[in-house]
Amino acid sequence: MSPGFPHLAQPLWLLALLLLPVLIYRHHRHPSVGALTYSKLPVGAGGSWRLHLPFYCRLAALALLIGALARPQLGFSWEETTTEGIDIQLALDVSGSMAAEDFEPDNRLQVAKQVISDFILGRPGDRIGLIVFAGAAITKSPPTTDRAMLTTILDSVELRTLPDGTAIGMALASAASRLKESEAKSKIIVLVTDGDNNAGQIDPSSASAVCEGLGIKVYTVLVGKQDGAVMMPVQTRDPFTGRIITKRVPVEVRVDPELLQKIAERTGGHFFAANDPAALKQIFRAIDQLERTPMEVRKIVRYQERFAGLAWAALALLCLPLLTTFFGVTAEP
Repeated sequence: MSPGFPHLAQPLWLLALLLLPVLIYRHHRHPSVGALTYSKLPVGAGGSWRLHLPFYCRLAALALLIGALARPQLGFSWEETTTEGIDIQLALDVSGSMAAEDFEPDNRLQVAKQVISDFILGRPGDRIGLIVFAGAAITKSPPTTDRAMLTTILDSVELRTLPDGTAIGMALASAASRLKESEAKSKIIVLVTDGDNNAGQIDPSSASAVCEGLGIKVYTVLVGKQDGAVMMPVQTRDPFTGRIITKRVPVEVRVDPELLQKIAERTGGHFFAANDPAALKQIFRAIDQLERTPMEVRKIVRYQERFAGLAWAALALLCLPLLTTFFGVTAEP
């Protein structure tokens, strides 16, 4: 709520203040009127101010009454925001190939997690959920507005927590099942993967048909290089010590951009490809702009009347000459 600010409901009454100089002029041009009215007041040099005191008290009271008629108010304002949120289900690939280190200074998964986290925090009016998938798909969070919880869950996502493989069809079907009961006007899935479909009991074509039938748009994001080998950490056993060690070896990762493009086109979404972290950030900024949350901001102002204080002050000024006269009379011998 914004701090209070002054406001006049009837400011035209202030024009009446222009009469005050006229009244002052008339009073001092005909001082005998005041002298006759309060003839008991001493008119000596030391008490001449009492002659004009009643007039100026009445004048000040009149000014205060005019101010009260202008109805001074103290206004407090606040804004109400109405949103028609978008329900978003993120589907993040955690297969072994996401450990590829072509997204310096980290691997594909860690960079994707950071970019997705920024995307989540930048959409306070939407419900966002998270699914991770490899050879199977699991829901980490249904669509929620709890950003702190969702980013914590996202931060805990690790590689090799599911059977290896890339079950794109399963990921789409799981995400669609989380959105099918949604009453949001816009429902989308953002699928982030670096491979082609090679696992799962549901093929991507059937899953995308389900999304199309439910009115769910799918944005597909392919991360990583689309040709050539990439360096990837591989765990192996040292033949001399028998210990498990990690080696970095070049590995060819098979990708299927045509499949991801078909999924996006069929559901009314878009296909993106990111070869580096900067491109991935730009892609999520583009998705953020394409799927903006409708928002209506309404400013509300509430006023509190403040004229009563002026009215009471005017009454006190009208009574002041009476009190002065009273004490002046009682003080006489």
